[in-house]
Amino acid sequence: MEHKTDIQIAQECEMKNIVEIAEKLGIDEKYVEQYGRYKAKIDNSLLTDLKDRPDGKLILVTAITPTPAGEGKTTTSVGLADGLRKIGKKSVVALRESSLGPVFGVKGGAAGGGYAQVVPMEDINLHFTGDFHAIGAANNLLAAMIDNHIQQGNLLGIDPRRITWKRAVDMNDRALRNIVIGLGARTDGTPRQDGFDITVASEVMAVLCLSKDITELKERLSRIIVGYTYKGEPVTCAQLKAQGAMAALLKDAIKPNLVQTLEGTPAFIHGGPFANIAHGCNSVTATRMALKLGDYAVTEAGFAADLGAEKFVDIKCRMAGLKPSAIVIVATVRALKYHGGVAKADLNAENLEALEKGLPNLLQHVSNVKDVYGVPCVVAINAFPTDTQAELDLVQKKCSELGVNACLSEVWAKGGEGGKALAEEVVRLCDQPSNFSFVYDTESSVEEKLNAIATRVYHADGVNLTDTARKQLKNIVKYGWDKLPICMAKTQYSFSDDPTKLGAPKDFTVSVRNLKVCAGAGFIVALTGEIMTMPGLPKVPAAENIDVDENGRITGLF
Repeated sequence: MEHKTDIQIAQECEMKNIVEIAEKLGIDEKYVEQYGRYKAKIDNSLLTDLKDRPDGKLILVTAITPTPAGEGKTTTSVGLADGLRKIGKKSVVALRESSLGPVFGVKGGAAGGGYAQVVPMEDINLHFTGDFHAIGAANNLLAAMIDNHIQQGNLLGIDPRRITWKRAVDMNDRALRNIVIGLGARTDGTPRQDGFDITVASEVMAVLCLSKDITELKERLSRIIVGYTYKGEPVTCAQLKAQGAMAALLKDAIKPNLVQTLEGTPAFIHGGPFANIAHGCNSVTATRMALKLGDYAVTEAGFAADLGAEKFVDIKCRMAGLKPSAIVIVATVRALKYHGGVAKADLNAENLEALEKGLPNLLQHVSNVKDVYGVPCVVAINAFPTDTQAELDLVQKKCSELGVNACLSEVWAKGGEGGKALAEEVVRLCDQPSNFSFVYDTESSVEEKLNAIATRVYHADGVNLTDTARKQLKNIVKYGWDKLPICMAKTQYSFSDDPTKLGAPKDFTVSVRNLKVCAGAGFIVALTGEIMTMPGLPKVPAAENIDVDENGRITGLF
């Protein structure tokens, strides 16, 4: 049988008009702003009008430490939502939007895969409804206003050497990491060093994802710190009077986007901060809508349970008053064998010894979810045709020793039908008692919070702050920012800050080289290891295989 690509499967789907999907959720057409036939924005006033309706159950999908073998977190999220519908439950899925950088780079899109996808997948993976462009424009408006302020006399006394606000573009472009601007004539600006972040790492992205409405959006934007004066005092967006214009650019972007799965399950896709360099969760507004409109709201957090899930718990849930009823941890036999030392080319062969060596990675994530976050969980084994029964049995045996069930998820090949067993287990878990708790108390010192994440979640011996980070910490305490939660910027490929340490490493410390205050988002970013806020394209970027024909039909998008 011919193997169909994700894009072929998506293009063969007969999508329902988005008005039908809205009607399925009971959304009145007055809240629906159509972007063509298959996409719509939903006005945030819907949340105000539904404020007295009880919330459904919140289900978080996370994963083991990612590998080149792939895990399938979004695929599982979509398939689980479809599976819940198959067993008669009213489900809604809430996901992040795709960044163009990974789409044209190496990781691919964020629309799921196989028969568990959200559609229209080409739109979702490319420009969608323009949210990221609006975020980039708002980010760059602030950057332009900073340099213009300096050019026009610098009344605030901004030190050009201490500007912390970077420009942003939604593309992996390493050449923009470190640049010099303002070259040329006197009227061309003040020369200084600058750089770009990828749009998903912009604080504006985090602000949009954590704001419940335009009013809160403006308040958060106004608190953004853009740099420091010659006297060392922080300069905010409010002092530059930029927040109103930035919010005007974001007035549509703050509205959640409604699309559908291949099986017609309603899907909100909104916001997309990376989880290795930002907080890794879709917007609070989209998640809240899913909770008000469904009995079960399935959402995901980027990368593994030590990154996205930790930030989901300690940042998103803390700020928005959310509480997950169950957590799904996605794993593949192939990825676990990779953690056990098998090369990518040899992952198709049965190897129980390597699987046993790689399993501690999964078991550590399970233990964190159960014992640190305090939430009932299930392991979803994302099935591959090469998995053997002996391998699947071993994973299930090791999970059951921790008191957790491992369900085979066949959603990639079978859609919702392949997610029914997982859906049944999730429904059972949602009725179990939960001891949901945060990893740390925000009243603790910054070092105590960093150490709590490192020791309790990464299983490290602790953190080590560089001299630069210690100087920044003094400033953080001086201005009263030390009570903010922490957003760890760390490699996704290891529990440690060293991407080569696979499995469940022990006897290591995490080195924090930079502490950056994101006062608008409401957290402190701790940069560890070699993590960067502007990725680069690989040697053979995915863009080389993407094309469009004379009829506008896109090919090569996985």
